[in-house]
Amino acid sequence: MTKVCIIGAGPAGLLLGHLLRAEGIDCIVLERQTPDYVLGRIRAGVLERVTVELMERLGLDARLKAEGLVHDGFNLADGERLIRIDIARLTGGHVVVYGQTELTKDLMDACDERGLEVVYGAADVALHEIESDTPYVTYSKDGREHRVDARIIVGCDGYHGPSRQAIPASAGQSYEREYPFGWLGILADVPPCNHELIYANHERGFALASMRSETRSRYYVDVPLTEKIEDWPDERVWDELAIRLGPDAAAHITRGPALEKSIAPLRSFVFAPMRHGSLLLCGDSAHIVPPTGAKGLNLAASDVHYAAAALTAFFKRGDADAVVGYSDKALARVWKAERFSWSLTRLMHRFPEDGPFERAMQVAELDYIAGSVAAQTSIAENYVGLPV
Repeated sequence: MTKVCIIGAGPAGLLLGHLLRAEGIDCIVLERQTPDYVLGRIRAGVLERVTVELMERLGLDARLKAEGLVHDGFNLADGERLIRIDIARLTGGHVVVYGQTELTKDLMDACDERGLEVVYGAADVALHEIESDTPYVTYSKDGREHRVDARIIVGCDGYHGPSRQAIPASAGQSYEREYPFGWLGILADVPPCNHELIYANHERGFALASMRSETRSRYYVDVPLTEKIEDWPDERVWDELAIRLGPDAAAHITRGPALEKSIAPLRSFVFAPMRHGSLLLCGDSAHIVPPTGAKGLNLAASDVHYAAAALTAFFKRGDADAVVGYSDKALARVWKAERFSWSLTRLMHRFPEDGPFERAMQVAELDYIAGSVAAQTSIAENYVGLPV
């Protein structure tokens, strides 16, 4: 018997587990995959202040502070024009470039010392009696069936995990927008072409110049969903990036062999409510954002912030209303992040169905942003992270 059973040992599940253990609340984390598989996921790399502050609060930010790259701005490119959004000047804040893999490793490495129990290789996870005060989770491992009784279950198990599937269809609503392209990403041990991120809108399509460190770069181009990764050898990717990012960025691109290369489809997705009975949802189990604007991991962290506060109030002060109110609090921020990611995706990509009018609207919007402090401030506030 435990107070909280967390499903999923990605950054959301581990963050929540550490926050609960810091409050003396018993919990266990179940993860279907192995630790190596979890660390092999190549994902986000730009951290908002909410994510950084949670790591600081846990005292697990030493490596983040030492190795993370503080960014005071980022860039929107349209042809040969580069529009810099000075988030430090406009908001007084900044973001930190630090790979999700590294953050997950920091959280994993602290589990034994902090007394956070994580069960890896937990197969066939199923949730039971979630509408009652005595829910439980079953799973199989090493040929044996196991059961975890808990008071609260928290699903941090992603879009395809069992947690959201356990909620009756009649008890929630899904909102979804699938995009007609994916992002082809390449990771390489080469210095970045710019010290800040560049989001580029080019007639051939979108491109993003990003990084994981001063010696490791992450680049993306958008491609039709029909494309196959084997049709994109490294040289073709680098050639396309040089065209789409513009001549100035292209002059500073250092080419190198891909450490990882993949195509990820883009979607916007929200499931509401994010609580059903004794089950709470966090992160990708409840919502997906396109990676434009780097909101995915950070939105999961803000869910965890709200969930940890609600569960602490519930278990330490008997405040049942805190758990009841979790979904409304989390969703209020989720929808704002969804709006920002959707609008930036719409602004910086050429959609197949778009014509001259839609392109003219993009040009007009970018012109407005280039000349308006108010417009730049709005973008900067959303990029650095809205308050929790």
